[in-house]
Amino acid sequence: MNYQPYELTGEHRDGPWVIACDHATNTVPPFINGGSLDLPAGDMTRHIAYDVGAKGVALKLGALLNAPVICTNFSRLVIDPNRGEQDPTLLMKLYDGTIIPANRHADAAEKERRLEACHRPYHAALAALLDARKAPVLLTLHSFTPQLAGRPKRPWHIGVLHADDTRLCDPLLALLQQDPSLCVGRNEPYGGHLPGDTIDTHAIAHGRHNTLVEIRNDLIQTEEQQSEWAKRLAPILQDALRITLNNEA
Repeated sequence: MNYQPYELTGEHRDGPWVIACDHATNTVPPFINGGSLDLPAGDMTRHIAYDVGAKGVALKLGALLNAPVICTNFSRLVIDPNRGEQDPTLLMKLYDGTIIPANRHADAAEKERRLEACHRPYHAALAALLDARKAPVLLTLHSFTPQLAGRPKRPWHIGVLHADDTRLCDPLLALLQQDPSLCVGRNEPYGGHLPGDTIDTHAIAHGRHNTLVEIRNDLIQTEEQQSEWAKRLAPILQDALRITLNNEA
């Protein structure tokens, strides 16, 4: 069976949303160092390898929002799909204090090979998915670790990340902040814009409504937690989009 660098679910769903999960899996394709980055198994289950729990939330949200969902099928440590091709963090050799052995000697040719095999096909498929729809709304779904090595604990349950385009993010944040049980961050736990990232490439460059949602990964470890968050977010996302479109009417 040929390796496929992405997984597409619900391609023919016709809701306004398109959901992308850039860091969905910790898969290392067989043509990358024999299918291993030479990291201990424990490291490959950590946030450095993928966004823990994000794929489950994305797939469940897709069903609730009648939205297609595209997920990567390669670890962010193979090549990071949420980075532009010129970004220095595209192919990481050190991440959160962990050296990535199979990446230590990766040169420009190896980076190009991984771009061609993984990064570019994923982005081409996402572009085709969006281009086939009238006025699509891009939601990218991520998760973050509760604490980086040697850093303070992160208090946020959920973060909404954005660049200058806040048309959708502003009402989404306002709705999330109405829930007193949630600690909500704007551009937390990190800033929401990198030149050439997924939102920049597929939404901002085309004037499309967009938002990037980050959920703390200890809150979405299980399938039940993922379902609960999807059910919680779906009506809020729908309301935020309705408000956004009404503001523009």
